[in-house]
Amino acid sequence: MKSAFRNAYSTLSRSLNPIPIPQFSLILLFPLRTAITDSLTTIDKLRPLSATRRCYSSSMEEGEARAPPSPSSTLEKQFDEFRHRLDESGSLRERIRGVAMEIESVTRLMHSSLLLVHQSRPVPEVLEKAKAQIGMLKELFHRLAEILRECPGQYYRYHGDWKSETQTVVSVLAFMHWLETGSLLMHAEAEEKLGLNNSEFGLDIEEYLIGICFMSNELPRYVVNQVTAGDYDCPRKVLKFLTELHTAFRMLNLRNDFLRKKFDGMKYDLRRVEEVYYDVKIRGLAANGDSMGDQGIQGES
Repeated sequence: MKSAFRNAYSTLSRSLNPIPIPQFSLILLFPLRTAITDSLTTIDKLRPLSATRRCYSSSMEEGEARAPPSPSSTLEKQFDEFRHRLDESGSLRERIRGVAMEIESVTRLMHSSLLLVHQSRPVPEVLEKAKAQIGMLKELFHRLAEILRECPGQYYRYHGDWKSETQTVVSVLAFMHWLETGSLLMHAEAEEKLGLNNSEFGLDIEEYLIGICFMSNELPRYVVNQVTAGDYDCPRKVLKFLTELHTAFRMLNLRNDFLRKKFDGMKYDLRRVEEVYYDVKIRGLAANGDSMGDQGIQGES
């Protein structure tokens, strides 16, 4: 029975596998198949890894290209821009100061000419020398306006570089105008003499007022010298002018600044002229007719 079953199994095996493979061949083929399988698996594993590396490298390059600039480069760029701006501003300021120094020089010549009026020189002769310099002042202020057109909207940024010179110019021009006409030089008249345009480069109101206050400082000395020279009617004229000017200034709401201090100085100029006038009147030297009487300062602060 066992023999018959063995023969049947052998017959079935030959029919299914007509070329029998020895056992040692199977032993040799198994390691080879394993090696090939391992190689393919390794290749499959390495292939996506290299692709991943390429994707990672490209992502790094894109990230570096899109990365914002470093803080140090941004800081350097900002201060480099500041340096250029400060250099331009410094160059512009030097040009303005150069013109302001020329204005000061011309004004000093005009003022030295006007000092001769205290020595009882004829007024027309004194004014002729001073008036000859007005054309130069007009040209210098025109040059100053041309410089400021290069930086529109920054008038008050550089205003301090020429404001003191402007105050002195207004003072000299106002004194000349009073000597010639006996009246105050108006703001519009001062702008016209200097060739200034209020819409572009005008005369600042505060500088004009300070210049008028400076002009009032010259009047007490002028009165004393004129009385000494025998002009006893001069104190009356100057007192009338200063009283009207002082009254007009009292209309302004002045703060505790430089203009307020100069206005307070005008009050003392008025008192000095008033004392000279009273002294002339008491001595009977005042001219008859248009007399001021015992006029004083009412309601002083």
